[in-house]
Amino acid sequence: MDDSREPGFTTSIVHSDRWDPIEHGSMHKPVHSTVAYGYEETKDLVGVFQGTHAGYAYSRQVNPTVTALERKLDRMERGIATVCFGTGMAAIGSIVFSLLRRGDHIVSSWFLFGNTNSLFRSFEAQGIEVTFVDATDVDLVAEAIRPETRLVFVETIANPRTQVSDMERIGALCRERGLIYVVDNTMTSPWLFQPVDVDASLIVNSLTKYIGGHGNALGGAVTETGLFDWTAFDNIYPEYRTGDPRRWGIQQLRKKGLRDFGAALAPEAAHHLAVGSETLALRMERQCDNTVALVQYLEADDRVSKAYYPGLPEHPQHALASRLFRRPGAIFSFELIDDVDPFAFLDRMNVVVRSTNLGDNRTLAIPVAHTIYFELGAERRASMGIADSLIRISVGIEDVGDLIDDFERALAAG
Repeated sequence: MDDSREPGFTTSIVHSDRWDPIEHGSMHKPVHSTVAYGYEETKDLVGVFQGTHAGYAYSRQVNPTVTALERKLDRMERGIATVCFGTGMAAIGSIVFSLLRRGDHIVSSWFLFGNTNSLFRSFEAQGIEVTFVDATDVDLVAEAIRPETRLVFVETIANPRTQVSDMERIGALCRERGLIYVVDNTMTSPWLFQPVDVDASLIVNSLTKYIGGHGNALGGAVTETGLFDWTAFDNIYPEYRTGDPRRWGIQQLRKKGLRDFGAALAPEAAHHLAVGSETLALRMERQCDNTVALVQYLEADDRVSKAYYPGLPEHPQHALASRLFRRPGAIFSFELIDDVDPFAFLDRMNVVVRSTNLGDNRTLAIPVAHTIYFELGAERRASMGIADSLIRISVGIEDVGDLIDDFERALAAG
């Protein structure tokens, strides 16, 4: 390859393993299932523990198979370092656990994934306050910032109503105020959007979703962009203020989130996720094509009262999504008219799977208010615009004609 030209997105993922040292000419990094690593000389083991010698000591913190996945994610997100975790929730929780302290304050998007919302509520009980605001409006984010605010958290596209955060202007605000800016990129994936372009400090991905793609492994990741000034962040402990200052935060995150909290990613899961990631761009393009076709079909059907998708011209953040994202994603939601029972509608589907999860190769459907947002209660759901009839669709890679036929059968019988 011409060294003067950076390889493309898919090329860099597919060939990432073999461009780094790899055993026996393997095309994929092997699964290193060992827990511990032995050294011929004690000084080398000590050097690994103290960070003066490259190597591995214990797989809760570092593992060769996981490291190979982390390097792929660096390339995907144009980051300088990545730490992988057992799940996406472990990744988010480890950020708060590792970098914030009692009395600190978070400003978060109001339109959050239900489990992330629940997690932040749990941290509130531990003395870390959270203010939830409509992050589609940067002015509301600015109004919520206090002297003790340390971090702003947003998702690229909200699940399930597809609101798009005002990420460019929030990034500029965080840079001006010296705040950690965390962007959860799960709903878009690094193929559709790279949060480094909006000055994100840390990027979260649930690897379980689009990056893995096959619904066969759990995982999460935090990628450091190198844009935040960790030297001005008081919560970095003295022992982690060594080496490249751009890596102080991710170094503390690895130590606290993996060594102390133990939220480690297993090597076999890392292998599944790494192999799945190779086709991310191909899958996402097919899924986005299918999504556009399905949304257009449902928009024209009088049994559907409302559809929510950033690709629709009438979507409140359509112009913003068009500017930020390569494509408007493969998630949408819709409400049926009152005469159509959403449960009966879903039960009539044959191709579409009634299931939680998203980002799978298969198209998945779930009644939102009764499942993933049930614990929030009716009042909070209403404030988030989640109607009882709302159905979320995660679109897969099936033949689009089969998907449309499935929707048509389910609607016609209603």
